[in-house]
Amino acid sequence: MKKSSFNEFSVMWKPITQAKKSADELVIDLEVHKKLFNIFQVGDFYYMIVNVPEANFDFVSEHVEKVLGVSAKDFSLAEFFDRIHPEDQPYVLSFENFIAAFYGNLPTEKIPCYKTRYDYRVRKDDGQYLRILQQVAVIDYDDDGFFYKTLCVHTDISDLKVEGKPLLSIIGIDGAPSYVNINVEQKYIATSFLSRREKQIINLLLAGKVSKEIALELSLSLHTIETHRKKLLKKTITSTTAELIGKAIREGWV
Repeated sequence: MKKSSFNEFSVMWKPITQAKKSADELVIDLEVHKKLFNIFQVGDFYYMIVNVPEANFDFVSEHVEKVLGVSAKDFSLAEFFDRIHPEDQPYVLSFENFIAAFYGNLPTEKIPCYKTRYDYRVRKDDGQYLRILQQVAVIDYDDDGFFYKTLCVHTDISDLKVEGKPLLSIIGIDGAPSYVNINVEQKYIATSFLSRREKQIINLLLAGKVSKEIALELSLSLHTIETHRKKLLKKTITSTTAELIGKAIREGWV
């Protein structure tokens, strides 16, 4: 995700993170964090404690290396944003904008009565994408409703949801009402997942052309076309040309 998008994410949370005292002055009970895992359904997962005013992580569990292939010490919120699938970035921004407004309108005593959850695709260190379910609960805030810390759990749900657009739900806890699969207005435009050249090649494959014919039409070498095709399979997580074409049509890439 572009740096400007990450900055936009930070700005949208500013109205409820203007702390009157430093977040470092607040003591977090780690035993409380452990108990909060009862809220979440956990498979292959990692979790973070997010410092909301500073828009960064106070803590990242070592499990992140197993799931994403990156060490916890090298994992930052800005770095994570860069891993979000380009087509899912506008969903994440739209969801966070909605969530910030939702919490901003809640009475302070109702803040711990909700957790948020939504799914999207994240790039691992090997370049492959997996789909995570993100679940977040506020764990530290003041009497004015300003947030200091949240507990964020990312669970790999790739086996449960292979395709489809991200969905947002706000789940009530201890009898609070839940809002499932919320229809959120999309205010952000997706970064193109495929380059102009990659789209050209897929369209020519759709037309039934082979690599040699594509090379002639685009005035490129056969080696260049074959390289593009190999990278396309890896980028789209497909194994064959037929699978690539089918997925391109379903996902609306061309």
